[in-house]
Amino acid sequence: MRSRVDSIRSFRVMDVLERALAREAAGHSVIHLEIGEPDFATPDEVIAAGISALRADHTRYVQALGIPALREAIAASYAPADLDPERVAVAPGSSGALQLVMGLLLREGDEVLLADPGYPCNANFVRLYGGVPRLLPSGPDSGYQLTAQRVADAWGPKTRVVMVATPANPTGALIAPEELEAIADTVAARGGYLIVDEIYQGLVYDRAPLSMLASRDEVFVVNSFSKYHGMTGWRIGWLVMPHQYREAITRLAQNLFISTSTPAQFAALRALGPDLRVEFERRRKVFHQRRDFLVPALRGLGFGVPLLPAGAFYVYADVSGLGYTGEQLAHELLEEADVAITPGADFGSYRAAEHVRFSYAASLEALSEAVARMGRFFAGPAH
Repeated sequence: MRSRVDSIRSFRVMDVLERALAREAAGHSVIHLEIGEPDFATPDEVIAAGISALRADHTRYVQALGIPALREAIAASYAPADLDPERVAVAPGSSGALQLVMGLLLREGDEVLLADPGYPCNANFVRLYGGVPRLLPSGPDSGYQLTAQRVADAWGPKTRVVMVATPANPTGALIAPEELEAIADTVAARGGYLIVDEIYQGLVYDRAPLSMLASRDEVFVVNSFSKYHGMTGWRIGWLVMPHQYREAITRLAQNLFISTSTPAQFAALRALGPDLRVEFERRRKVFHQRRDFLVPALRGLGFGVPLLPAGAFYVYADVSGLGYTGEQLAHELLEEADVAITPGADFGSYRAAEHVRFSYAASLEALSEAVARMGRFFAGPAH
């Protein structure tokens, strides 16, 4: 009998990272455009808060849903929405938050609608909790996102949950607020549940970020301190849930992880200080500048980038015009140009072989050098 873990697929980007690190160990200078991790360090003030928590003996178990001060600060961060802190559950990263909501909502065989391409772990979480991920092909014509009409057309007798991400990994695509409202209406009319991944919500470039919680109470929203706040290794995120699920989520949290790292919670509380917002906004503007450099540079090299990414720090690029598959190009660029990127096969099935993902969580100097290296690679006699 097969275990559920047998259906969990490997995360290819980690395989790319392992090969890139091996090349570095052999003396090569590799430019890392594969990993979805900010290159900015956690701010000194946040680190100091974590150290202070350790020295103050904040190293013991705390409430399963998180320390009250942090839950209150997270709730306040959604202002002007009047969010009750009782709806907030702190978790070990957004991955922990997703496990909470999947464990809450899914029954054996329940179907979850997701966009393809999308973050691969989401489908794996669905499988782990007995659900069936149904990946809906999503290209430039739909903005790489689900739409209310596509959700309505795809809804079946076993459909229970729709999950969207805005901005999305790997495409950086947003869902327009009116479309997201229509998706929520479509799901609610069918008695289903909507999960909105807002992990990159702080990294939006051409308009002000807008949480689904500004207009809806009945949705589940997942977020994290990893990306906007530069705290990937601290492993801390959160879930916002409708009131009626608080008790069930508490029981799940108690059993899945007892409580989230206590020192990390005090550090995260400091990250929400209004004075640090200036630094995080400065970083967002730097990401914006990087995007505006990299997208035209990639287009100039022959990559297809039909839509300008509106958020996150990724470019999902079509390689079909270059005569490669995504896997081939990712392999050859690493081996011959020391540029590490992620093949599209990591993010789904729909035209995945024709795509790669670039992360611009690297300095402008590194991005410029990567573009130069790729230019020499494509101009070489073997290409």
